[in-house]
Amino acid sequence: MVEGLSPEEMKELELAMDTIENILEPRPERSNLITLRAHRPGDIGTVIHHHGVLYSREHGFNHEFDAYVALGMARFIEEITPREHLWIAEIQGRFAGSIAIVRHDDETAQLRWLIVEPGARKNGIGRQLVAEAVRFSREMGYGAIILWTIDFLHAARHLYDTAGFRMIETKVSPVWGRTLTEECWRLDLPFDNN
Repeated sequence: MVEGLSPEEMKELELAMDTIENILEPRPERSNLITLRAHRPGDIGTVIHHHGVLYSREHGFNHEFDAYVALGMARFIEEITPREHLWIAEIQGRFAGSIAIVRHDDETAQLRWLIVEPGARKNGIGRQLVAEAVRFSREMGYGAIILWTIDFLHAARHLYDTAGFRMIETKVSPVWGRTLTEECWRLDLPFDNN
């Protein structure tokens, strides 16, 4: 069955098989294979692509969401400062998720572009990404982190709540082909004297 497949098709088949295996039979030892790294050339396109595909498939977002993510990421990468960072999560060298810290103002960071691929969601990657973003924000001297999410993204909301974020604002917006209730969450980062 696989004899006539190209190398690219074989790689795609292998990734699909890993995803099926992770969903049907998550194994604790897989969590040892998770790596978080700084972004490299090509990663911005990968993050935009994964957001567009996942949010279209799981939540019915239209092409306007791709543009929203792409424009934000383009501004981020063109103007990145040492107090900003984008992490890529990988399992065995394959994209599994991302998260970024972007400067909102001198005192406040904004958490953006958290995504975890469906086949990697039972490996604790979301928790690791959020923890790393919070650690970095403290290290960079931010006094708080804000983020925007959507009321039906229950797994993400649970991650934020567990990390100590609290919802501070909501607004209803007609965006990306839907009418959504957006939520702003905030985590204060008290100064540590140690």
